[in-house]
Amino acid sequence: MRTALSALEVVRPRSVAQALALMHAAGTNGRLTPLAGGTDLFVYLNAGTLTDRRYLDLSLLAPLRAIRAGKNGLRIGALATFDAIARHAATAGWPMLRQAARVIGAAQIQNRATLGGNIANASPAGDSLPVLLAYGAVVHAGSVRGERELPFGKLYTGYRRLALEPDELIVAVTLPAVRTRTRVLFRKVGTRAAQSISKVVFAGALRVSPNGAVDHARLAWGSVAATTLRSHAAEEALLGSRPSPALVAAARAALARDIAPIDDIRSEGEYRFAVAQAVLAQFLRTAHAGFRAR
Repeated sequence: MRTALSALEVVRPRSVAQALALMHAAGTNGRLTPLAGGTDLFVYLNAGTLTDRRYLDLSLLAPLRAIRAGKNGLRIGALATFDAIARHAATAGWPMLRQAARVIGAAQIQNRATLGGNIANASPAGDSLPVLLAYGAVVHAGSVRGERELPFGKLYTGYRRLALEPDELIVAVTLPAVRTRTRVLFRKVGTRAAQSISKVVFAGALRVSPNGAVDHARLAWGSVAATTLRSHAAEEALLGSRPSPALVAAARAALARDIAPIDDIRSEGEYRFAVAQAVLAQFLRTAHAGFRAR
């Protein structure tokens, strides 16, 4: 049964400071649920599965839409839409983020869905989340106490659970500058080529040092566990070694210690694992010629 819209209360702050004050006051006056693009929230309301009754409409908070790059990296406001992220000149140095932004739903969704909303929704199938993890992103959480930084890898404490205080609001995300010679790959595997929920989503970053050994490896996955995760065992198998076909096999084998996908309505765990191994091998072989058989 659909949620009765007449029973909902929507508060519309005109500044970030007012929004944070309202979030803080809601601790005693009743929970406020942040509302950004609404592309997920409206689905839940239409299905009648959302019990929240008070909402904080963030649409007037223009400062949270800003995107800017500097010498230390990229800062994206939580309300930046995926269309804006894909088009903005400042994001050119983070190609996986642009690629993910262009496969999140159709154009209509990309024009409304926000980066902060995708993070807060906390779906393990969120397409931008492995990208943020692979790039080593930091989430900025604002409150009346100020702004604190959370490494993206520590943001999720379980399925759809975030390490945020009840009165905190995601205000921005920062991505560090990408190291020179780093090769990256973003892959989304779904039922069809467009507008599908991921069966497996991958973001990888790898660098081979001038001495010929792998000195940086980040392998991040979505849709293979309760939260987005990095495959640390596979990364450790790569670090310090010279690229070779044997190293591809070692990384594929190590992946079994990192992920154990489950069966669900969208796919079978065995299929997901086979796809993950294939995508990992594809990434390594495209990242450096040494990984390819001669």
